[in-house]
Amino acid sequence: MKLQAALLLAAATIVTPAWAQSSPPKPAAPATVVEDFKPSSLNQPGKLYPQVNSQGYARFRIEAPEAKAVKVSLGLGGRGGTVLTKAPDGSWMGTSEGPLDEGFHYYHVTIDGGVFNDPGAQNFYGSVRWESGIEIPAHDADFYALKNVPHGNVAQVLFPSPSTGTPRRAFVYTPPGYAKDAGTRYPVLYLQHGWGEDETAWANQGHANLIMDNLIAAGKTRPFIIVMTYGMTNEVRPGQPGGLAAFNIKPFQTVLLDELIPYVDGNFRTLADPAHRAMAGLSMGGFETKLIAPKHLDTFNYIGLFSGGTVSLEDVNTTPGYRDKVKMTFVSFGSRELERGGGGPPGGPRVDPRVNAKALKDAGIPSAFYVSQDTAHEFQTWRRSLREFAPMLFRD
Repeated sequence: MKLQAALLLAAATIVTPAWAQSSPPKPAAPATVVEDFKPSSLNQPGKLYPQVNSQGYARFRIEAPEAKAVKVSLGLGGRGGTVLTKAPDGSWMGTSEGPLDEGFHYYHVTIDGGVFNDPGAQNFYGSVRWESGIEIPAHDADFYALKNVPHGNVAQVLFPSPSTGTPRRAFVYTPPGYAKDAGTRYPVLYLQHGWGEDETAWANQGHANLIMDNLIAAGKTRPFIIVMTYGMTNEVRPGQPGGLAAFNIKPFQTVLLDELIPYVDGNFRTLADPAHRAMAGLSMGGFETKLIAPKHLDTFNYIGLFSGGTVSLEDVNTTPGYRDKVKMTFVSFGSRELERGGGGPPGGPRVDPRVNAKALKDAGIPSAFYVSQDTAHEFQTWRRSLREFAPMLFRD
């Protein structure tokens, strides 16, 4: 199989959009729901709802006294979501039918057929719109917790883009100590968001900066810069004619290679060579990574796909320079994605990433395969993936 055909096959395996956060099989609901509900950590200031309990259930309260029907789209209660019931005071209340996976989830509220955000929750850009967000406390949340450790900075930068005729935005994470030691240069990871998201996702939903701060403080990773920009992914959508097969990577590739990387190297203290430059992404961002990085190994020597396809031995063998230049190929999925046969949607082509991962290992290709337990196509999978990937980068 030629490389282009392999890339198209990879595209077919990841057409589940990142914002969908899938609706994976959930653990069996406990016989009794424990009434220890507390406001979600992502609530608006002073708002008591939505709430979560120690089992992972979510509870909602929406004030809509004139409404006829209210439901929450959180992938529970069947295709219709969680249906709320009108209370005597005119509010609408409801508890999810089962526990949710740990971590972050998007959701919205449907009131008499209209789609709205929950006034009690903070908003996050996903689904090609601002969505409400809820956080189910995770047993391993410590790795992205805000701790009393030295912190890096996340700065918004605007860079010129002659190819699009507009200024474009990126967020740049610089590690702790960057501003104090003017003589130190750093490697760079270009980290892409998923379909329907934007350049705010990895910091806001993914806590990439906190993950890095904690890893650096623990001495588990080399400090490096992370650059997050908009992937121009929303012009083609699943279900439209052509679907992802019609996606054109060239506009974003031009922005990344010809405009953003030169800007970052010119304005930040980078180690501007392929041995100190990585590209990775979640879902659609992984697809973009696979379309760009293997064809530009004189730019990137590290490749990471988080629920974003897989790399086969045939990909390696048909890509000039892959064996000699790529220092790490990292692939990850949530365990619930693998339960469904891989990263693809029901009815789509199946490529078992575990088979490809073993083939790379057996062939002596520097590679790693990671499975996030009890998560699906959702941010807890990708937070954990970054935690695992970061220590593997830039090991001179």
